[in-house]
Amino acid sequence: MKGKWLQWASQLQSIAQAGLTFSSDRYDLDRYEKIRNITIEILHEYTDIDHNKIREKVDGAWSLPGGWADVNTSVGESAVRECLEEAGAHVKPKRIIAIHLANKHNNPLFPYTIYKVFVECELIENKFTENTETLDAGFYSLDSLPSLSTERNTRSQIEMCFEAKKHKVFETIFD
Repeated sequence: MKGKWLQWASQLQSIAQAGLTFSSDRYDLDRYEKIRNITIEILHEYTDIDHNKIREKVDGAWSLPGGWADVNTSVGESAVRECLEEAGAHVKPKRIIAIHLANKHNNPLFPYTIYKVFVECELIENKFTENTETLDAGFYSLDSLPSLSTERNTRSQIEMCFEAKKHKVFETIFD
């Protein structure tokens, strides 16, 4: 997947994603959607990446709360927002457990760069409410994990989080 065309497709995908996320003008949204669709067609034509896997889709499986960082928000602020939006959990971020390059740890491969930042948080309060992103929220021991959304989190990543929680001092893992 080397070549200038992949860099261009990745840049177009990034521009389209940012535009779809932050624009409110319906005409601009339509243009950004078209750019994203063209990018998907290019990637589908010239790579082994299935075009359906480039778009986020609900798969009914479980993962840790997470998502895209908003512009000008810190890692801690993003963790607080995602936990609240997806799980109804009010949390206080404590430390970064790991920073993973998604293409080294998760499948499918993405044509753009995604860093997954794992943040250990202290739970203050939890009350799940129905929302547009998640079906339910729950807590599970490592021995009773449900079916995971491995595009988002793998079992080994969750094991890493459990291991970090056991230690008062845990050196951040990054690659």
